[in-house]
Formats: sequence, structure tokens, C-alpha cells
Amino acid sequence: MKTPRRTPPVLLATCPLPWNEKGEFEEGLFRSTVVQLSRDLTPNLYIFGTAGEGHAVSDRQFESIARAFHGALPDPTHGMVGIISLSLGTMIERIALARELGFRQFQLSLPSWGALNDGELDLFFRETCGRFPDCSFLHYNLARSRRILRGAEYARLAQAHPNLVAIKMGGTDFAAQTEVATNAPELQCFFTEMSYAELRDNLECGLLASISTINLRRSREFHAARGEKLRTLCAELIEIRAGMKAIVGDAAHMDGAFDKLYVKLHAPAFPLRLLPPYASTTDPMFARFRDGIPTAWRA
Repeated sequence: MKTPRRTPPVLLATCPLPWNEKGEFEEGLFRSTVVQLSRDLTPNLYIFGTAGEGHAVSDRQFESIARAFHGALPDPTHGMVGIISLSLGTMIERIALARELGFRQFQLSLPSWGALNDGELDLFFRETCGRFPDCSFLHYNLARSRRILRGAEYARLAQAHPNLVAIKMGGTDFAAQTEVATNAPELQCFFTEMSYAELRDNLECGLLASISTINLRRSREFHAARGEKLRTLCAELIEIRAGMKAIVGDAAHMDGAFDKLYVKLHAPAFPLRLLPPYASTTDPMFARFRDGIPTAWRA
């Protein structure tokens, strides 16, 4: 009998953060963007992943943005808060704070100053998933954390923590992604467009929307597509993404720099700035990217 996954294969998307020329959070613009994304893309939104600059915000910014996010969501039960820090203590404090605000879904990344050994890994999940049993957790499995988890490790952690429900993996290592999804059958996996298109016909997985959000309606179509239609849409997005990368070059490299290009297509006033020291794209880059998008994918 097939093991049911602990959470459904929804479309999951980030909410980038707008900063004005003084580096201050633009709450009104953020709130309106959250409302737009929840209405036109998906109710399953999160803040403070890599693209959401969760690695760069201060504790004060974390609290004020989390409050704004909760207030802007039509249904806060769908909202997810990312937790990124080198300090486990800070991570626990941020989970507790967001929980007090009403959030119950969290996205975890491993502390990355040094790769965790097996004992440290178990302690990390005991102090997060184990400490907050009424919350659910998605683990972001990425190389920046210095340890990539495999399916057998996830299966063991899933046994210990019933509230560990999902895994997020970027990149295009289809073999590694398939191994994790197959050997940790309780946990839902979320992949970006290229991996989703490669794997969705053969295994259940959710979509971590990225480049497809240049057109919110078509991103939903991408999530629902299967077979040849899905492969065709993916091929189109690969070309669009290659064009975007050629325009940006090595001027910016953080995920948030690219996601702000996408959100600006729907919210023209959205600034492209990242928190320092990270480099951002520019308005001329955005204009070239926007003008080069094929008609079928224009917002």
C-alpha cells in the first residue's frame, strides 16, 4: 500500500521583500504584493527563504515583517515562515515569536558555519520539530547548509518527528531528488520548475514556483500540467531563464535578485534592492528582461 504523504503537493511560492533607498521595509507595498500573490497565484506563501532574504534580516526586521505577513494573508493558516540562522537559539526564538503571532508552518535550514554531524543533526531536529509539536516543518535541503540529507536520513527523522512534513530541494540533480522522494515516502517534496517537469509524471511532488511566476496564471497552469504539455512549458521557461541570466551576468547572484525581477512584472513599483552586502539587479536589466519575455508568458 502506498504511504500517504503528510502534506499535499501544492504550489508553494515565496514573497520577496521590498526595501526603499534608505534600506527600510516598505510594508504597504509588501502587503499589497502578498494579497496579489495569494489571490492570483497560490494561498501557500512563505517568507524568509533564500529569495526572501531570511539570511539577511535582523531580529527587529524579522518580527515586523512577520507581523505584516500575517496581517496581509487572507488565510494565515497557509502562511509559512522561514528560519535561517547560524544560531540554534536564535532559530528557536524566531519560531516561538512567529508561533505567538499565529503561524504554525515553518521552513528550516541547517546552521551552516560547520557541517552538522549525525548527533548534531538529531539534536537540531529535536530542538525545532520536537520543541514545537503543534507546528509543522519543511526542511530546505541545500548545499549552502554544508550537509545534503538523503532519503534514509529523512526516513529516520520522519519516524522521530511526525510534524516534519516536507522537503524543499532546488537544482536539477534528478537522481538525488528521486532518491529522497522515494526513500522518504511520508514527506512531500517541493521542486523548482525544471525538476518538477522532469519528475512529476512519475512521482507525487509539489511545485516550488520560481521563474514561472513571471506569469501567475501560467504558473498555475504549469503546476497542473502533465506529460507533453508540462515538458513544453518547461522548455519555454528554460529559454526565458537563460535570457534573464545572460542579461544579469555576474552582476548579481543571490536568488532574491532574480525573484524581485519576477515580482516587479506584477508590481511595477517593487524595488530591486537586496539588503547589503548582497548585490542586486538594476532597472535597465529589468527593462531588458521584461521586453524579451515571449508574448505567451507576458503578465
